[in-house]
Amino acid sequence: MAVKVSQLMGMDVYTDGAKFLGKVYDVIIDLQKGEVVRLTLEPIKAASKEEAKRVFHEKTIMYKSVKAADRIIITSPNTFVEEEQEPAPSAPAKPLPYSYKYHRT
Repeated sequence: MAVKVSQLMGMDVYTDGAKFLGKVYDVIIDLQKGEVVRLTLEPIKAASKEEAKRVFHEKTIMYKSVKAADRIIITSPNTFVEEEQEPAPSAPAKPLPYSYKYHRT
């Protein structure tokens, strides 16, 4: 499914059971992978980190749960339940030059 990001903005979002969830407000892109990660249904404006986290998880949907995007977006019914699991960063194979410990003799 190839869709321009600008076309996603303002599209209606429905579950596959025809429940209206909202309109796409913004698109979150992972620049390292070059792919769309989430669609937001309202602006993420919050006074605290906890409030931003709550809004992020309640008012965004994972793009991998999108089943179709043409004139509307159709998603699976459990779009808000799924959490994105990021892999733990792996340690470098050999120490970097700035991580050496220098000993005075």
